[in-house]
Amino acid sequence: MKIVIESVKRGVSWAWEHKVRTFILLVALVLALPKQVRSQLDPCCQVVATGLTTIGSTLNTVVGGALKDISSIEQTISNFEQKVVWPAALINQARALVASVQGLFNQIEGIMRVPVNSATLPATQQFEQNLLSRDPNQILQMSAQYSAVYGALPAVVGASPQVRDMTDMTDAAAQAAMKRAIQIDALADLELQAADQLHQNIQTAAPGSAPIIEAEADAWLVRANAYTQSATADLMRVRAIDLANASANVKNGAGNAAAVQQQIYNLLKRQ
Repeated sequence: MKIVIESVKRGVSWAWEHKVRTFILLVALVLALPKQVRSQLDPCCQVVATGLTTIGSTLNTVVGGALKDISSIEQTISNFEQKVVWPAALINQARALVASVQGLFNQIEGIMRVPVNSATLPATQQFEQNLLSRDPNQILQMSAQYSAVYGALPAVVGASPQVRDMTDMTDAAAQAAMKRAIQIDALADLELQAADQLHQNIQTAAPGSAPIIEAEADAWLVRANAYTQSATADLMRVRAIDLANASANVKNGAGNAAAVQQQIYNLLKRQ
């Protein structure tokens, strides 16, 4: 018994002297002790497992079914758009047609650029060059060049007032038509450039943007029709001047005939 008591005292004394080591040893023993493990049949675990199973089943049946229906509807819409609304084969066919038409337009533009100059004399060559220049900046030079080719207005003592008026009006109409022709040529060049841009955009445009491009093309068509009507109005003015000159010539002839008759009558009366 004494031996046991002495051993206990020595142990307590050693533990007191080595407090840190003793504390670490006790912590290690506590951690190493076996713990009570909850059984799978624990009521709390069963409730949690049942709840998770119910939530998973609900997600699969309700939410998952709705998502599958939405996915199926979206796929149906996509198939309808690809096969009926915007079929890829027809879109590619339309783009190929646009490319082919663009080639025809390029040929037409090349034909329009073929030189048609025919004048041979220096004054008429310069006048014709400006008339076919398609450059609106050349319009300011047309009056002087017109007078150089067709002559200036007769002086007061060189022609009657009626002849001067007719000549001045005819020259004015002719010059206006020539100036308008230069403007219309320049507008035609701009319209061709716009058509080229529209064709390029159509070749790369998305199917949904086709109405926008079509609206822009319609706007340009309205402008082209307006330019055509303006050119038609110029032609009508030139034709009207021609008819007016013919009428004026008849009137002048009638006046001259009346004056001659009066002179003859006066001569006969003297005899």
